[in-house]
Amino acid sequence: MVNQAFVDGQNLHLGTTKSRPKWKIDLRKLRTYLAKKYDVGEAYYFLGCVDTSLQDLYDDLQKAGFILVFRKHNSSMLSVKKGNVDTDIVFTIMKKLCKNEIKGSVFLVSSDGDYYKLVHFLIGEKKLGRILFPSRKSASSLYKNLEPKYFDALDAPGVKKKIAYKTT
Repeated sequence: MVNQAFVDGQNLHLGTTKSRPKWKIDLRKLRTYLAKKYDVGEAYYFLGCVDTSLQDLYDDLQKAGFILVFRKHNSSMLSVKKGNVDTDIVFTIMKKLCKNEIKGSVFLVSSDGDYYKLVHFLIGEKKLGRILFPSRKSASSLYKNLEPKYFDALDAPGVKKKIAYKTT
């Protein structure tokens, strides 16, 4: 069975670049890691509204093998809204489950507590592969009692070594 990953792009970015020490994920390495370690066939990367100044990022994400999903905003609010893709991710996962489009497990990349109910629902349905925290320290306290088999941290030394962007 092929698994699916759902990445909260803003949470991933902030969870790595605001951590101490801060670091940057190599998007190609992350996608390869998801495929090899967790048998992820489709990886959806959720972003806020489209910003033409970020076209290089969008291109890099697509070249790495991610499926981009943008949040819709009222055009008059674009400059003041943050990404807030949480509900879009929850809705997409639930819709795919209802339509039986998830044959394997769900892998969620975020440390946001807004996914707490979804995570526990997926555990009950035996559909959660793992929630992957960008930074273990920034993981919501709601997950403190989550069994270790249901989460991993991308900043764990062995994982970080595999997916971190290396400067030359």
